[in-house]
Amino acid sequence: MSLVGALKGKGKTGFGYSSTAMEVTEGLALTGKTFLITGCNSGLGLETMRALTARGARVIGTARTVEKAAAAGREVGGEVVPLACELSDPTSVRACVAAVKAGGYKLDALIANAGIMALPKRELCHGYELQFFTNHIGHFLLVTNLLDSLAERGRVVIVSSAAHRNTPKGGIDFDNLAGEKGYSPWRFYGQSKLANLLFARELDRRLRGSGKTANALHPGVIRTNLGRHMGKAVDVIFSGVAPIFFKTIAEGAATQTFVAAHPGADGISGEYWSDCNVATSSAYGRDQALAEKLWAKSEEIAAALG
Repeated sequence: MSLVGALKGKGKTGFGYSSTAMEVTEGLALTGKTFLITGCNSGLGLETMRALTARGARVIGTARTVEKAAAAGREVGGEVVPLACELSDPTSVRACVAAVKAGGYKLDALIANAGIMALPKRELCHGYELQFFTNHIGHFLLVTNLLDSLAERGRVVIVSSAAHRNTPKGGIDFDNLAGEKGYSPWRFYGQSKLANLLFARELDRRLRGSGKTANALHPGVIRTNLGRHMGKAVDVIFSGVAPIFFKTIAEGAATQTFVAAHPGADGISGEYWSDCNVATSSAYGRDQALAEKLWAKSEEIAAALG
């Protein structure tokens, strides 16, 4: 089979590399269902919200400001509840949680989509490297505080990346979470994406028996404003694991949309997905002891934030 043919192939779910968010929701009736997605105002978040609202879902769309979330809602149409959720600001995250609870919403899926990538210089947030804090701790605070707002078979969908394979020694460098002992834009991005994956793994363990699920995924390599700090480096391949061709935004949004909304993902939990099918993560990504250690550290960080 040619490379192009392989990329267009479909897996067990009936979808694959080149499937789009609209295609994986075709025929679904999502009226009456509620989804929350972070980073709804651009890129994969905006396209995911577009697909879900097109099928009748209510989407609680969050962005750094309510104005950005509202503008995205107007762009996609449908029923959108705009909220501010600046993941690097615990006060903003808690206000978002409070607004969801005050609205009495039951979430059929919570899609942790937002993130930052490959910051060229080390930046700190509450004493921690900014990518780790924003991509992982911000979502940890949001998700763990909204678990009671999940519907009976609610799904937590964490956007990780194949970049989770490119991490410091040990996967998570607990002794250098501020980056003061050395900083690399790509390794610290990879560490934050491994943290996303490990969060989903441990959350799955804690949710077992509840009917609720937690999964992580690699959306693909896509040209979005996530790579705005990278310049020409956006064309660099992720440690030999990225495909040769970039996905479109519509293709990149497909996997998270499928895992959040499609009946084919119902009841599947604790997995790492790619191209709308269950895939295999790195060994670190399957390390349950590491996942438990990260959860304990994340709880410690959250408690110290007050």
